Amino acid sequence: MSKIEIACFNPESAMIAFENGADRIELCAGLSEGGTTPDFEYTKDLRAKINIPIFVMIRPRGGDFTYSDAEFEQMKSDLTALKSLNIDGFVFGILDENDEVNMAQNKALVELASPLPCTFHRAFDRAKGLEESLEKVIECGFTTILTSGQKPNVSEGKENLKKLVALSNGRIEILVGGGLRSSNIEDIIEATKAGYFHSSAITDGGSFANPDEVVALKNK
Repeated sequence: MSKIEIACFNPESAMIAFENGADRIELCAGLSEGGTTPDFEYTKDLRAKINIPIFVMIRPRGGDFTYSDAEFEQMKSDLTALKSLNIDGFVFGILDENDEVNMAQNKALVELASPLPCTFHRAFDRAKGLEESLEKVIECGFTTILTSGQKPNVSEGKENLKKLVALSNGRIEILVGGGLRSSNIEDIIEATKAGYFHSSAITDGGSFANPDEVVALKNK
């Protein structure tokens, strides 16, 4: 059975994911922006209620993944504060102005997060070059890449995802996400041979995870 991470944009979704068998929660705010850093207090509150791993998004705003010095400082201070809450890992990704993996800034955050693991999020899908970006992310010290294979969604990215799983060769986890639903996960599992999958489990265009969808994803 595959492992499932649910992207949760509010505390209600996190509880739904937890109660319906998710393996891990990616906690963020800013659904309309594709995920931003969640509130400290509600992260603290959830940690007290949930005993599965919680990975927290560190992203100061929506839009691109190239940050000003002030925004980078904010990312560092947010990470340090949230790390005190006994969470399990972080999710972030920084590109430079040429859409290449920003080695210095990513490494600095990975080091700040240590010993907690870090996932390089879908900034990877905007980064130049599949193999080059993979090697850079590994070199920065991330344990996971969340990706749709540098395509708009996992169905279009199937071949690239398969290639990433093969190229990574166990050096880093390829977390497959982006338009993933229970209706297409079997096809994606078969095509990519990945072991970990990521979905918001939102099926009605709203903002809350659907309990039945979490169960269906988990049982494929």
